[in-house]
Amino acid sequence: MAELEQLVARMEAGELPLEASVAAYRRGSELVKFCAGQLDKVDSQVKVLEGDMLKPFASDVDTEAGE
Repeated sequence: MAELEQLVARMEAGELPLEASVAAYRRGSELVKFCAGQLDKVDSQVKVLEGDMLKPFASDVDTEAGE
């Protein structure tokens, strides 16, 4: 995330020439995909303890959809 934030800041500040901006965009795209994948993995691992049993965590959105 820190690397992605730095890339975005440099691109927004106009510090990079065109070729470097294109390379930074590609790298940023890869970082976004990596971060999204990590979030998906963690999301599927989050569980809550209900009584003596671990169950998948249901977000408010999931709960509302089931009503």
